[in-house]
Amino acid sequence: MDDRIRVTGARLHNLRNVSLDIPKNQLVVMTGLSGSGKSTLAFDTLHREGQRQYMESLGMVTGLVGKPAVDSITGLSPSISVDQHLTNRSPRSTVGTVTEVFTYLRLLWSRIGTRPCPHCGRSVPPSYAHDAEPDEDAEAGQTPCPHCGTPVPELVMGSFSFNKPAGACPACTGLGEVIRPDARRLLDGGRSVAGGAVRGWNAKYTEWSIPVLRAAARHYGIAFDPDTPVDRLGDPQRDLLLYGVESPEFRRHFPATDPPATVAAGRFEGVATALLRRYTDRADDPEYRERAEKQGLTKQVCAECGGTRLRAESRAVTVHGLTLVEAARLPLTELAAWLGGLRERSEGDEWLFAEPVVADLEERVRRLVDVGVGYLTLDQSTPSLSAGETQRLRLAALLGSGLTGVLYVLDEPTIGLHPSDTARLIGVLRRLRDLGNTVLVIEHDLDVLRAADHVVDVGPGAGRDGGRIVAAGTPEEVARAEDSVTGAYLSGRRPAPRSRGRGDSEAALVVRGARAHNLKDLTVRIPLGRLVTLTGPSGSGKSTLLLDIVGRAARRHFHGAGDPPGEHDGIDGWQHLSKAVLIDQEPISRVPRSNAATYADVFTPIREVFAARSEGRLAAGHFSFNTPGGRCERCEGAGVLTVRMHFLPAVEVRCPLCRGRRFRPEVLSVRYDGHDIAEILKATVDEALTVFKDVPQVAARLGRLADVGLGYLPLGQPATTLSGGEAQRLKLAKELGRRTTGRALYLMDEPTTGLHAADTARLLDVLQQLVDAGHSVVTIEHNPDVIRASDWLIDLGPQGGAAGGRLLAQGPPQH
Repeated sequence: MDDRIRVTGARLHNLRNVSLDIPKNQLVVMTGLSGSGKSTLAFDTLHREGQRQYMESLGMVTGLVGKPAVDSITGLSPSISVDQHLTNRSPRSTVGTVTEVFTYLRLLWSRIGTRPCPHCGRSVPPSYAHDAEPDEDAEAGQTPCPHCGTPVPELVMGSFSFNKPAGACPACTGLGEVIRPDARRLLDGGRSVAGGAVRGWNAKYTEWSIPVLRAAARHYGIAFDPDTPVDRLGDPQRDLLLYGVESPEFRRHFPATDPPATVAAGRFEGVATALLRRYTDRADDPEYRERAEKQGLTKQVCAECGGTRLRAESRAVTVHGLTLVEAARLPLTELAAWLGGLRERSEGDEWLFAEPVVADLEERVRRLVDVGVGYLTLDQSTPSLSAGETQRLRLAALLGSGLTGVLYVLDEPTIGLHPSDTARLIGVLRRLRDLGNTVLVIEHDLDVLRAADHVVDVGPGAGRDGGRIVAAGTPEEVARAEDSVTGAYLSGRRPAPRSRGRGDSEAALVVRGARAHNLKDLTVRIPLGRLVTLTGPSGSGKSTLLLDIVGRAARRHFHGAGDPPGEHDGIDGWQHLSKAVLIDQEPISRVPRSNAATYADVFTPIREVFAARSEGRLAAGHFSFNTPGGRCERCEGAGVLTVRMHFLPAVEVRCPLCRGRRFRPEVLSVRYDGHDIAEILKATVDEALTVFKDVPQVAARLGRLADVGLGYLPLGQPATTLSGGEAQRLKLAKELGRRTTGRALYLMDEPTTGLHAADTARLLDVLQQLVDAGHSVVTIEHNPDVIRASDWLIDLGPQGGAAGGRLLAQGPPQH
């Protein structure tokens, strides 16, 4: 039996006819600079071909999974990928639902839960009358209260599901939040309706709406003057404009009058009501929903359930004094301890019904703790998870599958992990290997590299300078390879960055009495004009302190807007700063048409360069794939067409008219330095920098992208596919292009995510330049190189969740 996966002649993207052997049933780490071709080789070649061969062996049609550009791959196993892309962005999805831990908790509460009788208020014990097999959709029967005899509904699993009517809060339908209109953003109070007070209306729609508003006012016997500023309208007129004739907000003024029957008679829908309706109707259109939220909708915690998602009757059920809501808010490490003590606290027949459920729960929670997410809570929404957290949740599920003979392909599973948690994750990867699987991991973490059985270094550079196998073998063999940048870091030939020794400073921000989330009444001093790093285990309170308290307080101080900061007594020292810049890992856009080039403001001057080359035939707008004129109208500039597959997920196919090139032939005929606009969008930042080196306006912006470690990024890569680290570095590059007067405070959240050690050193140079210019950089980091290069460290811990939130140490790294 072949004990190796043999790749011959891989040529996809920047791979240069790569051939290599990968040992089976080992922990193999693939590393190299960002953009060197690691992901192309691991995911787009090995994983994709593994899927194709497996489907072909089952006689399935493989037209949707094409063969990658490779001569041959032999010895390949069925493959499972665990990448960084979050597939479930539903607001109804939580850590508890995706791991099924919440499902088993619902079963436990339905079997042994105790609740108060709604009639007499005394405790109703569990009936223990359930069938052996749990039924998710079982309807609740009736059982008499043992004290007063009043029938009360039996508890079933659906009673505790916020995705089912039996358990969901009726006010928010189980979302935990409600969408409300913000009148201040919808209307310009100083203007009249005729003068453009409604921000979402154009002149034509305003002209059409005014007669309807007047007709509605006549119907109710009130006046409506479209020339009166909105702030001076009476309450009925304002409610008519905002909410319309059928809304309870307006009908309270005229409870005895029926609404008009037709639009011509005054059946006006209302500005806010119409926006809310369209927002609800277009739930599958993230581009529209994003615009609607910016236009005037805001999310608020549901007042009825307090954000818990469940109806009141379900929130009242307890198991040994703990409600399901309280259990879902426990960090997984604390939930594990609570489950471990259930047997001792159980009485009578209770444990007979609880034991099989608790045994499964303990195993599932233990696996989650083992992969390093023990600080998470079950009620945390899935869209709020980082890429690394999402990947580790999937890794925990794989541990329970028991599969053997599989090729697992993972993409940087250590993202967001504290070094103290990395050893535990390495143990999980080895357990997967020991089950008889091949574990292929893309990784930059040196501890993971040293723990590997086999290392493949792809490089030597990125983009056109990458795509080759620089070194392959054991970690010791790669460390001795003279041409390997990775080997230089493994062996210590290339020294790690060191602190510049700036130490403390007189000017500082002092956060007093920080108590948000798990913070234990901290008072923390942050020196200004320094590179300051917050360290500590995952869940120790770093993000709460820097983003929820300092970041939000800065936004309020300098801009007078934003969410209220987390609970604290105050922050001193703002007078030393002229502005604050928060650069977090939030996506730059949820719209696929937004990309690296458009966000970084580099695409506009590029389009102008091409327009100048057209000798007046085409304007800059013709080189935009977002507007009609020069784009391919068959695919509307997307390059692909979406094919609905009825009961299967939609599939994207290349546009047959433009063949994926997005533009019309006359636009593609214009070339600059031998390249058309479609080729430029496919080029990486480094490649485009070579093309536009003589165009200062373009070269300067591309240079900033390269400086922050994004030289490998294609200009046209959709914003929705960027990792959190890439989005953050893109924001930093854009910010570096702005003129800054005075002294700025830059707040960052793990900006080195996904970077090789060599790229990290390059990013550190940019951060040090900001500090040399008199600015302050405060970042959350786990990367040892950043920690060593910092002027000042603030270490929180000692663990995550309730066991964290304490200030353990602060000072220069050498202390």
